[in-house]
Amino acid sequence: MVEERPGRVSVAAEDCVKVIYAAQEWDDVAVTASYLRSRLGVGAPAVSEMVRRLNDQGLVTHERYGPVALTEEGTVLALRMLRRHRLVETYLVAELGYSWDEVHDEAEQLEHVVSDRMLERMSERLGHPVRDPHGDPIPAADGTVLRPRAVRLSELSAGESGTVARISDDEPELLRYFTANDVTLDQRIEVLRRRPYAGSATLLIGTVDVATELELTDVAAAALWVVRE
Repeated sequence: MVEERPGRVSVAAEDCVKVIYAAQEWDDVAVTASYLRSRLGVGAPAVSEMVRRLNDQGLVTHERYGPVALTEEGTVLALRMLRRHRLVETYLVAELGYSWDEVHDEAEQLEHVVSDRMLERMSERLGHPVRDPHGDPIPAADGTVLRPRAVRLSELSAGESGTVARISDDEPELLRYFTANDVTLDQRIEVLRRRPYAGSATLLIGTVDVATELELTDVAAAALWVVRE
């Protein structure tokens, strides 16, 4: 078990509030104990104890059998950790040559140990980016978050199009598939045809002059967020 450090909550607590915030950043997900178990990879007793301690620290609110919600103080901590995580990811890709499918696990470790001074130097070096390599917004130092008005690609009907604003990093293998098929941030995507019976869609990737068709399952399409044109 990770011990709490002077003046800070534990690493486990930092991870937990980050997971709670991220769950509702793009979707309206009810954060339950079972959800936290699946995302944090720990057992039920550990989650129950963690939620109890976070509640005692004023970071979350939780009624028995109900969802877990961040307090204002918990949200501040979550944004601080997301800023750390996403800046580290961006730095690893932009400065150290990592690919976007391999930075998440590295950032999970580094976000807890990098100093505030180094973090701000990294931000300055990167030109104070507002999004990470996957399109997730990087909270500003004051907690401001700029998130595009994006929807899942799976919500677009045939004939609709949009610009890719976010690509979920939950599945590294899927990120590698997108890379191989030129599906990247800011890429234009048009839905040519939908096949509900097959759970797939035919997409046009790129501009009219330089575009390729791609068959994508609805499961894969759900990992893409686009800003409608």
